[in-house]
Amino acid sequence: MNEQQNQWIATLKFDENGLIPAIVQDYTTHEVLTLAYMNEESLRISLSEKRTCFWSRSRKCLWRKGETSGNVQEIVSITSDCDNDALVVQVKKSGPACHTGAESCFFNEGYEDENCRPFSLSDLMKVIEGRKTNPVEGSYTTYLFEKGRDKILKKVGEECTEVLIAGAKEDKEETIYEIGDLVYHAMVLMIHMGISLEDVTRELARRHVIDKKVKQERMQ
Repeated sequence: MNEQQNQWIATLKFDENGLIPAIVQDYTTHEVLTLAYMNEESLRISLSEKRTCFWSRSRKCLWRKGETSGNVQEIVSITSDCDNDALVVQVKKSGPACHTGAESCFFNEGYEDENCRPFSLSDLMKVIEGRKTNPVEGSYTTYLFEKGRDKILKKVGEECTEVLIAGAKEDKEETIYEIGDLVYHAMVLMIHMGISLEDVTRELARRHVIDKKVKQERMQ
């Protein structure tokens, strides 16, 4: 713990039970994983160990996420809101966040505007993976998995060419369309090879850190 963190904790407003709500969010997908509570001790443990530690209101004790399941959450950042009475904890998770085995504790749908259905690459990955693990007759995605690696690679190559052609014509709409095709087929390849979005995100983040470090060194 450093002095800046101590000063920040001193500004937080814990409730009458010494607790503060902590919204846990997936760092990569931004999906809300769970709502838990921290007291000052569990917050300090979280900051020190860089893994989530909460206060169980039912058991009246500290609990480290993953201590029994192994589904630990590595902390990327913790921020407080404008009133300093709630936290957002961004994490990299090693498994489902919910004790039910669901990726997020928030899965009981109450309302959703059908005209504004949310879309995410992680959801698309789940759909594609489902076409592999549970084949659907007539599904193009299932067809690609059944044909195997060479067919998937061929389609990725074809879509790369289509992107180049559209880009060369400077046709924005067509280029967007073809990039969509390329991304989809690249994701099929990722599922085939066991590559996750998190794997790619970590690689891009690694490059960003290296690039930032190089720029800093050049400025010295």
